Amino acid sequence: MRRSHLTLVLAAWLLLSSAPALAQSQDASQPIDVTADQLDLDDRAGTAVYTGDVDIRQGTLQVTGDRVEIRRNDAGEVSRITATGERAYVEQRPQPEDELMRGWGRTIIYHVAERRVELIDRAELHQARDTFDGGYVEYFLDRRVVQARSEVEGSERQRVRMTLNPEQN
Repeated sequence: MRRSHLTLVLAAWLLLSSAPALAQSQDASQPIDVTADQLDLDDRAGTAVYTGDVDIRQGTLQVTGDRVEIRRNDAGEVSRITATGERAYVEQRPQPEDELMRGWGRTIIYHVAERRVELIDRAELHQARDTFDGGYVEYFLDRRVVQARSEVEGSERQRVRMTLNPEQN
């Protein structure tokens, strides 16, 4: 397939299937910009796998990693984004008035419909001025709920650490 044709097919696939669900409402109307060294797209399986210094951006949402897989559900909407790498990264401003949420881990799984982020292995979450570290950190964007554990399957124990900063007047 010619590169320009592949680019158009990919852009249409992403925009038609994911834009309304990926991020906050302002993000959904923004263009999706993807850079990577390689793309493997399987429309029937509903997957797009990007490899090699992947950087995906849409509005306030950014996902980076050595490998990023985007999965669609049966309705054609993006259901899960999985980023892996030595320090995979995700950031998003949950609502326009909110502070930026930033997270790192060797694996990051963003469950789009639930607006839930899992940070796995050397997990680190920064929300406002607070930080959470551990083997596993889970963050619910809309409810602002954090759950952290020291144990992560297949890895050494990584104690949970939390730093909460007082409100500034």
